Amino acid sequence: MKSFILACCLFVAGLAHAAGVDPALVQQVNAFVDGWHDDAAHARMRYFDKMAPDGVYIGTDRTELWQRDAFREWGRKYFEGKQAAWVFHPTRRNVYATADGSLIWFDELLDTENMGHCMASGVIRRTPAGFEIVHYQLSLAVPNEVAKKVIEVVKVAESK
Repeated sequence: MKSFILACCLFVAGLAHAAGVDPALVQQVNAFVDGWHDDAAHARMRYFDKMAPDGVYIGTDRTELWQRDAFREWGRKYFEGKQAAWVFHPTRRNVYATADGSLIWFDELLDTENMGHCMASGVIRRTPAGFEIVHYQLSLAVPNEVAKKVIEVVKVAESK
């Protein structure tokens, strides 16, 4: 059953991508996500308000799975009284959407100041008030050639 659901999701995603996304919507989404990243870069607490109340943020550490309000509380120490929290520079972003544009998903490559190259994906919901991030997942981009070394380093760190 799970395979069937996954196949259906991939089929719908393929249709949305194959049909193309309205360039105006892509421009709006890019402006919204770029603004979200800019809010973090300048430690503006409104960064968290751009997430849906039921939104989820998944960071790079396996303990980093937050609902929006818990994420806000955790992140407060990086934002309040600071000039910058974390700085992500998107270098590529792909945007996909349902036919009516009410649900949008994207993937992006990022250059970050503290973690080097990262990849992320997100889901955005359009509401009468505007866009809100429902789900965002950040991951380190590890070249395949060094993956085994990284896995060993992680194993050692997690065994402590």
